[in-house]
Amino acid sequence: MMRTATALLFSLLLVAACGGREKTASTTTPAQPQATASINLTPEQLGELGAQIQKNPDRAQEILKHHGFTPESFEVAIRKVTENADASRRYAAAYRRASA
Repeated sequence: MMRTATALLFSLLLVAACGGREKTASTTTPAQPQATASINLTPEQLGELGAQIQKNPDRAQEILKHHGFTPESFEVAIRKVTENADASRRYAAAYRRASA
């Protein structure tokens, strides 16, 4: 459980760290509706995405945008995963696999 919490916390911190770079542009872009649709990714897909961002922190904005997320919408998706213990475990396992 501690590893799950650590992985989720790291993802949230990473999103927060890269969130301020293009905040004004991301709040008014046409990609906003797409971000809402992408929130339906599975915990495994979110874990893989979190690991991809962790491996390429300088490309975090680009990676998130490619998947239809803003830093804020990615944070919301991660928070939803943390509300369910099973989903949280699935996220953490996928994150660890993709990080290796």
